[in-house]
Amino acid sequence: MTGIADAGFLVAFANRNDRHHRWAVELATRIDQALLTCDAVLAETAFHLGNASLVLPMVQEGLVLPQLHVADHLSRLAELAKRYSDRKPDLADLCLIRLGELNPSLPVITM
Repeated sequence: MTGIADAGFLVAFANRNDRHHRWAVELATRIDQALLTCDAVLAETAFHLGNASLVLPMVQEGLVLPQLHVADHLSRLAELAKRYSDRKPDLADLCLIRLGELNPSLPVITM
């Protein structure tokens, strides 16, 4: 199994006190290919965990693979920001939408 990882899943996976931790850990056992994500999601995850050193092993151990480079998708990200401006998306949200467009068969794993 693979998919596109949002910060909510990654925070739950790393934080034993998160109410969704057991679900995230169980789901992670079924992952056989790195989950796609972006640097903005990793930064958001580190912010919510209050510790970047909890996020780096997720990349090093192959749980997630940063796949989207913002500079390569600027015009589309700007279009998405305008389209969803009423929802005030952050950069991570826009990157996840773009990853979903590029990989339509993959589920977005989020809370």
